[in-house]
Amino acid sequence: MRKENSTNSINERYLHKKCALNVAIDIIGVRWASQIIFSISQGVNRFHLLKEELPNISEQVLSRKLKILEKQKIIIKTIIPDSTPIGVRYILTSRGEDLLPIFENICEWGKSYSLDFEN
Repeated sequence: MRKENSTNSINERYLHKKCALNVAIDIIGVRWASQIIFSISQGVNRFHLLKEELPNISEQVLSRKLKILEKQKIIIKTIIPDSTPIGVRYILTSRGEDLLPIFENICEWGKSYSLDFEN
């Protein structure tokens, strides 16, 4: 966590006030966030399933990213009733669902320019 009065925090608040695109990028532009959101939208909604789907992410990082997405109200964590041990499932909120068509558009844009990065 950044200190409230650090230069980074001050600059981040300025950029968020200046343009809402900066807010969106700060949510979905961090490593793993968009892939976690997409995976949950496809039914990969349990911790162990996400870990299998994204084998290069550590459990610690996955846990931290899920907590951040929950705090941002992109996902919610629900308890699976009558499961032993207690099971948890992640689902997208309406805010998270609203990201899916945006992801599709960004994906299409990325496909059209991906050849630039293949060298």
